[in-house]
Amino acid sequence: MQATQLLLTLAGNVVLLLWGLHMVQSGLIRAFGGDLRNLLAVGLRNRWSAMAAGLGVTTLLQSSTATGLMVAGFAATGAMPLVPALAAMLGANVGTTLIVQLFAFDAARLAPVLLLAGFLAFRRGARTRTRDLGRVGIGLGLMLLSLHLLLVTIEPVGGDAAFREILAVLTGDPVIALLLAAVLTWAAHSSVAIVLLIASLAGTQVIAPHAVLAMVAGANLGSAINPILEGPGGGGPDGNPAARRLPVGNLLNRAVGCLLVLVAGDPIVAAMTRLSGSGGRLAADFHLLFNLALAALFVLPLPALARLLVRLFPERVSVADPSAPLHLDRAALAAPHLAIANAAREALRMSDTVEVMLRGALDVFRTGDRKLIQEIRRMDDVLDRLQSAIKEYLTHIEPDEMDERDARRAAGILTLVINLEHVGDIIDRSLMDAASKRIKRKLRFSDEGAAEITGMLERLLSTQRLAAAVFVSGDLRAARSLMREKEVMRELETRATEAHFARLRAGRGESLETSALHIDILRDLRRINAHLAATAYPVLDRSGELRASRLKETDGGHGGHGQPSLR
Repeated sequence: MQATQLLLTLAGNVVLLLWGLHMVQSGLIRAFGGDLRNLLAVGLRNRWSAMAAGLGVTTLLQSSTATGLMVAGFAATGAMPLVPALAAMLGANVGTTLIVQLFAFDAARLAPVLLLAGFLAFRRGARTRTRDLGRVGIGLGLMLLSLHLLLVTIEPVGGDAAFREILAVLTGDPVIALLLAAVLTWAAHSSVAIVLLIASLAGTQVIAPHAVLAMVAGANLGSAINPILEGPGGGGPDGNPAARRLPVGNLLNRAVGCLLVLVAGDPIVAAMTRLSGSGGRLAADFHLLFNLALAALFVLPLPALARLLVRLFPERVSVADPSAPLHLDRAALAAPHLAIANAAREALRMSDTVEVMLRGALDVFRTGDRKLIQEIRRMDDVLDRLQSAIKEYLTHIEPDEMDERDARRAAGILTLVINLEHVGDIIDRSLMDAASKRIKRKLRFSDEGAAEITGMLERLLSTQRLAAAVFVSGDLRAARSLMREKEVMRELETRATEAHFARLRAGRGESLETSALHIDILRDLRRINAHLAATAYPVLDRSGELRASRLKETDGGHGGHGQPSLR
């Protein structure tokens, strides 16, 4: 086999292995993602339960990166201290070794069975979870098939002198072999795939035991590099150094393990070859023992390591830019339900900003404070930038990776942020313009007119808080109450308009001077209410309580009217 064809074939087999692993991970996340996150949250009480929870979750997901994203999410919100987070990562690193143990056995005959069963479950499954588990079955079948193809590809050239000479050059020095495996793992984003590749090479005796152990250690090191480069806090000047504590701590224990392998290579190789021989089992067994040894070595001194990391990466004390996203972690895009949860948290920041703007508008109409108007206008810029960041973040989630529930939630987030941005525009460009004209021209609303405006603004503050509650909880009763606010606000606007015209007919001077402003403000407050009430649409739509038309239905064609549509 020519060298180019051999390399292309090996690369294709590795890609097939990576794709199968990706299908397994995405299928399990879709099927049990929320349950696994809850399991991890329950287990993060102390370092021992946290390590067990990290082991259990990663055993299923076969991705310490996905587990690390969940743990980082808890740590970022202050829901867990650093010591249990580090312990959970120790358990997660052990969890990734178990599928390697499974695939180290010759189970290629199961590949057709898993592919067929997975395909039938995926295409014929009536329930979403059944389809997701079918995806897992297909992924496992592809992994077994790829490993078989790797062996078939490597075996004929295993005795080729040129091929062995090339591998000897690449893996002859333990340091070079370790760094090579670390780079491959960093590029592949999967230590499981690279360790299985190493096991395939070891199984055909084309790399020496010393190289096998060095490359397995390097694969473990490489898996800890991606979170450093791509995780929170690492990239730009706005990153918080404290966010790097967990990935750096994980990298440190990997680096210590690699150093021990390089220093004590000969006795470790001698012990492992007596235990596992020199074939594919050597790579799988050493991968497991390497991570077990590091877990045992670091679990007790974790508090000291945590104190060191806190000293090295202190919490940044600075005035944060209110328009800078805090929760849109790019690394979480690999797990759609985590990314969507991050976007939801950022959307709630927009909701809080709108509440501050409404409260400020109320103060402006009560006090006529010109400086407050400028502060409210700056908050609209915050809303604009946050909305753009959230929309851009959500577009980077692969649609094929989202299940129906994830897609609905993402659509609900987009609905909310778009409507909140419109609310900000109305407050900035309409309400604050009206307030500026009133102050500049020294106009004064009638006592009744001022009470109508402030009363409606106070009502909008309650509506805004109700809209946030509906967004968070998805409660149907709260959504109905929010939708009824449209009718309430329409009625308040109608009454206030009629009362205003009554004052005009009575010749009230202040009403004559502020008539145009007064009517515009009432209209704008109703528009704001409509945007806030739109938060209820996704909840009501899921329950089937929205009608396709906004028009009232006629009662049997006799001119009577039925109930108006909720919309």
